[in-house]
Amino acid sequence: MITYQHGKVVKGLGGLYEIRIPDSEGARRILCRAKGNLKRDEEKLIIGDNVTVTLDDSTPDGVVISDIDKRKNSLIRPPIANLDYLFIVFAARKPAPVLETVDKLVAIAEHNGILPIIVITKSDLSVETALELAEIYKGVGLSTFVTSSEAGEGTEELSEYIMTNVRDGKTAAFAGASGVGKSTLMNALFPGLSLATAEISRKIERGRHTTRHVEIFDISDGEDTGFLADTPGFSLVDFERFDFLSLDDLLFAFRDLLPFSEGCRYADCAHVGESAEECAVARAVREGKVAESRLASYRSIYRVLKAKSDY
Repeated sequence: MITYQHGKVVKGLGGLYEIRIPDSEGARRILCRAKGNLKRDEEKLIIGDNVTVTLDDSTPDGVVISDIDKRKNSLIRPPIANLDYLFIVFAARKPAPVLETVDKLVAIAEHNGILPIIVITKSDLSVETALELAEIYKGVGLSTFVTSSEAGEGTEELSEYIMTNVRDGKTAAFAGASGVGKSTLMNALFPGLSLATAEISRKIERGRHTTRHVEIFDISDGEDTGFLADTPGFSLVDFERFDFLSLDDLLFAFRDLLPFSEGCRYADCAHVGESAEECAVARAVREGKVAESRLASYRSIYRVLKAKSDY
């Protein structure tokens, strides 16, 4: 007898996938393999996929992932599908924030129809820096949270935001560089997760990778639960090697720059090397309407994408 059930891929290790399948008692999780065609690069399963599981007593394992539903989006870094929210986590200090990496993640999320949320950790190490960084992203128009897991600050507000918005099957992921305190923060928000954490290397001020794979957790036990993913830390987002978005899409992924882009002297202004007298985006920075770091990130990404398109 063959039966079919629908579920979500919540974890994958060593060729096996853990599938969350709703049932009358809430949900159950099963381990199974995928059909051969779902292992090829162009069709490969990723965490967050909604799938069909076929149960067939005549097969060796008795159960197999047989089909993938159409994805609303999928990311390369972090490698996850069907996201609604991306919580972009970075520290006020130790490690020092790399705003270009933050802005790349924001742009990738915007391009894929995912709502980016800014989370600044370790505010206890430098309150002034944390607040200055928060002002940058509040100016972009993004929900921004300043937190300290050590001091227990900001976590209540962030938890309330998550419980209010990430529900009814919506999926969110926490992403950020190694050592920013991502897993520590998630443990503070949801103690039942018991995620592994590690100290920062004093020599290079980078964290050891405590999360080694993407895993999705239920936020609550109710039928209206949302899903929260922890992801491996990383040190960079490489636009040169990976096609996160195209040159034509870039400006639309910078919501704070876009409104000024039509006020430039020349219609083909790229907003890269032009002066404030010619470029309305550069002028907006000079007038304090846009953060200088945001334009710097845009220009850096633009140059990489332009070089790729000219190659």
